[in-house]
Amino acid sequence: MLKVLNIVNGDVTVGIIKKAHINGDFLPWRDFLHEGPVPQTLSINQLSEIRANFIHQQGFGSLKKIEKEFQERDETLKQYQQYQKIILWFEHDLYDQLQLLQILSWFKSQNMEKIQLSLICTDHYLGESSSDEITKLLDYEEKISTKHLQLAQKAWLAFTAPNPVAWFKLLDEDLHLFPFLKESIIRMLEEFPNTRNGLSRSAHQALLSISRGIENPNKIFKNCQNYEKQKFMGDVIFWKILDDFIANNLIHSQKNGQILHITGLGKQILSGEINYLHIKPIERWIGGTKLSNDSVWCWNIKKKTIDKYYYSKALSSLLIFK
Repeated sequence: MLKVLNIVNGDVTVGIIKKAHINGDFLPWRDFLHEGPVPQTLSINQLSEIRANFIHQQGFGSLKKIEKEFQERDETLKQYQQYQKIILWFEHDLYDQLQLLQILSWFKSQNMEKIQLSLICTDHYLGESSSDEITKLLDYEEKISTKHLQLAQKAWLAFTAPNPVAWFKLLDEDLHLFPFLKESIIRMLEEFPNTRNGLSRSAHQALLSISRGIENPNKIFKNCQNYEKQKFMGDVIFWKILDDFIANNLIHSQKNGQILHITGLGKQILSGEINYLHIKPIERWIGGTKLSNDSVWCWNIKKKTIDKYYYSKALSSLLIFK
């Protein structure tokens, strides 16, 4: 029997695959790369240090524990030559597609001559699967070719670049080898502040839901998930959007945060009368791009392009396009 390593999108999936009696060892990839800094680095260890620090700052655990998990993950990955076959188990959403690009980009620089590398990726959510459904997914196993690795590395370098131009230009590429990548590229671009009101798509959907009378945070989150063709965001990240709204007076919170109402300012931002970037200075990473009010990239909703803007301190109500 072949010695197999299964690299999967998280711990929940590991448990389900084990129940399906799939052969091999398991490596969960625990990182939500659509949030926080993902700059180009010389090694996976360097990036893991950056990611561990960010995840710790988001309140997901002690820095020591998170660093240890990343170190163990990276060491397991580096021992890939112990295996004869490596299967990647991922989904169609943004969360998984970014993980997949990172892993394949790393393998592109390794010696894979004696190792079978394959991918199972469908539009079926692995974490919601039964054991029988997981077993049937083996029918969709696809061999990873050199062309897959080349495209994945190109896409990963674009995502981790210091500006989103290369990531946007991927939309002009032939992406048929990764049938879910195009929608993921667009969805990531939509997380940049939009040119209408300065909100990301996720933030806009949240504020829109509240404006329509949905008051409970859990129901707001569920409603926003319904807006997504491919769900990717966890609730903890979503709560931070609501926290920002409360801190900047876009919404009012009652009954210990269990009832939320939009304010007059929130309505003005939602309608585009006021730009959110003038209310809350932006300090955010998307991939390798660091956004600030001095230099911010925005998603142009009408043109479907990514544009760079410069904040004018002299004319604080304007964003000057260049």
